[in-house]
Amino acid sequence: MPAEWAPHRGTWLSWPHKEASWPGKFGPVPGVFAAMVRELADREEVHINVAGPGMEAAVRELLADEGADAGNVFFHHHPTNDAWCRDHGPIFLERTHDGRREQAIVDWGFNAWGGKYPPFDLDDVIPTRIGAELGLPVFHPGMILEGGSIDVNGRGTLLTTEACLLNPNRNPQLGRAEIEAALREYLGVRKVLWLGDGISGDDTDGHIDDLTRFVDERTVVTVVEADPADENYEPLQANLERLRGMTDQDGQPLRVVPLPMPRALWHEGQRLPASYANFYIANGLVLLPTYDPPRDEEAVAGLRSVFPDRDVVGIDCTDLVWGLGAFHCVTQQWPA
Repeated sequence: MPAEWAPHRGTWLSWPHKEASWPGKFGPVPGVFAAMVRELADREEVHINVAGPGMEAAVRELLADEGADAGNVFFHHHPTNDAWCRDHGPIFLERTHDGRREQAIVDWGFNAWGGKYPPFDLDDVIPTRIGAELGLPVFHPGMILEGGSIDVNGRGTLLTTEACLLNPNRNPQLGRAEIEAALREYLGVRKVLWLGDGISGDDTDGHIDDLTRFVDERTVVTVVEADPADENYEPLQANLERLRGMTDQDGQPLRVVPLPMPRALWHEGQRLPASYANFYIANGLVLLPTYDPPRDEEAVAGLRSVFPDRDVVGIDCTDLVWGLGAFHCVTQQWPA
């Protein structure tokens, strides 16, 4: 599995349509997606899953209104239950064979984060449908796994969390050793690094993409909470301490760069999983979800320091995160 910062052919999205994922606040969400497409389409292809011709026509009209480049946007009639393409979308693999590059797709099982949000039958088959459309081989590990629960450095090391992958609502028949074996076999990794708990409000049971991300082969950024009274303080400190003792696939220590957390964001009495770690790396670009202007600036500066050759673009995600996810959760990279 290539690292996210490797060159992309494009980005896959599943267009939002399930109003229940943003109860009472769905209205602004398509506009946030359109702003994201506008930034991405200037740099790479954007491939969008829609239910059919009617949805395609409506999305095309919205993108035109928002000034997104329709010439680099491609639609695919793959109906979905929801918009979280990071978790139900295709995870691409690549290899060099007989002097040429080949790609394949892994189709992990998807059960809507432990059966929380049925139905999920349409989402579960998205990778296989895309593989058939693209003429790529598709592997089926027979294990539940969401794309947001893993992050790789493209050299053989994978980051994940115990809170998610060892949760009995995913693969109760598998232990840590069996899960690690599947990750090695189907993603080509050699070393699995385990963090502990996720952030408050995260209904995914602790996805890594709200916590810690590789930004190069040996560097990770990890969110930390400055306020000891905040419920995220202790779990994020515990993860930071683990990271400081970790090494990559070659035994080299990780370089660990802290990122701030935004101040607690609430809606209708519910704490939202707002995190600056949920950024998306595209060609020449890092899309950063923003929530809290003073801390947004600090997060932008932190990411610019580790991505000096990319534009870091912040887009307000206070509406999007009411659906309990941000940019990384709705995107899936297609390696070049």
